[in-house]
Amino acid sequence: MTRRMMLCAMALTGAALAAQKAQAQTGTCAPHEVIVDWLASEWGESRQSIALGAGNSLVEVFAAPETGTWTITVTRPDEPTCLVASGEAYQPVTDALPGTDDGA
Repeated sequence: MTRRMMLCAMALTGAALAAQKAQAQTGTCAPHEVIVDWLASEWGESRQSIALGAGNSLVEVFAAPETGTWTITVTRPDEPTCLVASGEAYQPVTDALPGTDDGA
């Protein structure tokens, strides 16, 4: 795994875990299949990335590149999937971060 990928995964995991407790209290959790189907049917979003977070939680990023909507979910072992963040203007990025993957 490149350093850039590790940094991105750590950032996503930290943000997801910080928001998870508050989001779980708002009722935005459901079985994984229900969340995935809803994101696809209502928003046209599909899974763009996946990572393992603290406590073996599954962190997923869903997005619709055509419209730019995105959603981050977290699934902890033996618990439902929770929506932790969403927004607009999703852009897949493959360029190197300065000072990491570019050899600097």
